[in-house]
Amino acid sequence: MDQQTETPLPVTWSTDEIVARRDRYFAATQRAFVPYEKPLIIKRGQGQYVWDELDNRLIDLLGMNLCISVGHAHPRVVKAVQEQVAELTHCTTMFYHPVPAHFAEELAQTMPEGHDWVVHFTNSGTEAIDLALMMARLATGNMDMIALRNSYHGATYGAQAVTGVMNFRHNTGQLSNISFAAEPNQYRGAFGPGTQPYLDELDRVIRHTTSGRLAGMIIEPVQGYGGIVPMPEGYMRGAFEHVRAHGGLAIVDEVQSGFGKTGDAMWCFEAHDVVPDIMVLAKGIGNGIPLGAVIAKREVAEAMDGKFLFHTYGANPAACAAGRAVLQIIKDEDLIANAREVGAKLHDGLLDLQQRFPVIGDVRGRGFMQAVELVKDRTTKDPAPAETAFVFERTREHGLVLSKSGNDKNILRMVPPLCLSMADVDPVIDAFAQSFADLEAR
Repeated sequence: MDQQTETPLPVTWSTDEIVARRDRYFAATQRAFVPYEKPLIIKRGQGQYVWDELDNRLIDLLGMNLCISVGHAHPRVVKAVQEQVAELTHCTTMFYHPVPAHFAEELAQTMPEGHDWVVHFTNSGTEAIDLALMMARLATGNMDMIALRNSYHGATYGAQAVTGVMNFRHNTGQLSNISFAAEPNQYRGAFGPGTQPYLDELDRVIRHTTSGRLAGMIIEPVQGYGGIVPMPEGYMRGAFEHVRAHGGLAIVDEVQSGFGKTGDAMWCFEAHDVVPDIMVLAKGIGNGIPLGAVIAKREVAEAMDGKFLFHTYGANPAACAAGRAVLQIIKDEDLIANAREVGAKLHDGLLDLQQRFPVIGDVRGRGFMQAVELVKDRTTKDPAPAETAFVFERTREHGLVLSKSGNDKNILRMVPPLCLSMADVDPVIDAFAQSFADLEAR
């Protein structure tokens, strides 16, 4: 073939043109998820930092919605992907390639010993949730599934059925046989603080809203979009005991909390004395390269043997090469310990802010999963969404990227890349302090 003259594809970095083109050509479903009043345009990233189109540097406390785990443009991830793309960009799972199989083995080795773990790669976390629900129903022969209120498991037709946040539940028919139990929120839970009241409520939900024969229960060890709500000690163990007594499986959603985010271990469930039957992964798995996975006990996964369930790019070798690099970087750079130690200093700084600013009702989290909940009054705990929106906008002006979340949009959520450093903590706390001071001065 004759060599053709290369025609460069245009890319504009004009703020107005970027906003106008997105508004013109994106569907309503993809235009809606815009948190800032003035759209934030990201041009490049390095480590825990990003730069906008005007070259303003910001500390990324959200990891691009938790997808950047080991840092933007980490050279080892970049190298792994470049080398694989140059050799073979894609290999459908109808054919064999060693990289996805290696990655599956390495993921399985991170799971508790004494079980035979297998992996199914998907394109995304939401697809992995859909697969986990189907797998549990087929493995048990039961239909009834339990989820927690305030949970987020995805927005597809299947995943939103187990999502307990109104903003992600569309006005359409949902999957059947889904029951919701009250989440054990230790700040504003329906039954106050403690664990046993929520286990008692779970028992009532099973007895009153299900057939008594369960397919399973799905739990985020730390509710992410719901506002960084950690499961209290003993809840996951007790809940899964209830569920297994009724024939169901333990499904753990580690899409947000996995890959060392809490600073305890590779997987957050390890701190709760439980072993899942099914675990769902995504987001940080590929450091921004699209990928998701379901890890399951072999006897559970084998229930789907004999039928095709195909995710076109799920075991893409370039994505799996990125995933292999992520696992190794976490170990080599001791990033779980970094999340634990730097996260503890960040948490202490946020607690100090709570003492200074009455609008802060609660500070909670562990490791690099942290939240600040804003209230109009600390006694009534009435949510303060307007104040949250103001502070959220100001944090950007003071050099931070984070998220406002929760059903009432009154929670500032932070889940930074695992490489956030001790040197970053004081600037982060200073930026928050300035933002809350701006609120008081307005």
